[in-house]
Amino acid sequence: MKPRPPAQVSDDDAQLFRDAIGDVRPFEPVAPTPTAPKPKPHPHMLEADEAAVPGELLDMAFDPGLMEVGEELSYLRDGYPPKLLRQLKRGQYSIQDEIDLHQMNAAAAQATIVDFLAEAKHHGFRCVRIVHGKGLRSRASGPVLKALTDRMLRRRDDVIAFASARPMQGGTGAVVVLLKG
Repeated sequence: MKPRPPAQVSDDDAQLFRDAIGDVRPFEPVAPTPTAPKPKPHPHMLEADEAAVPGELLDMAFDPGLMEVGEELSYLRDGYPPKLLRQLKRGQYSIQDEIDLHQMNAAAAQATIVDFLAEAKHHGFRCVRIVHGKGLRSRASGPVLKALTDRMLRRRDDVIAFASARPMQGGTGAVVVLLKG
């Protein structure tokens, strides 16, 4: 249903309205109230976090015996500077995409890795993460998906380097991959 245009007001109707209302007094313009300047932002949480660091460093909430040693994956293709691998291990590259292989068998994981790297190349991603798990439920042969990921990445021409992720990114249960651009 279309809205109807307003009916035209005749001069008689307008005069009748003015007579009914009587004299009117126009409003005086009022200046807007001044607003107080906004306060500058203050990093309260940053200061609290920084203040908590010394106490957290003294409180050893982890067992040093449980630290992962010798399980790290690391690879650098020939012809590239070692500095590249050091930067990758230090987390100096921004991870642009990731995939999780948990609960997959070897065949599904292999197909998933191939598809994932092809998609990353298609989107122009240079740094990706593959979460393969630590293989804690694997049999005596060791972590299946971790070994599979290591073998596959070493054989691919589009992989420049890879290294086990930093602890907060999955540690030895994930690998950060640097791809050719």
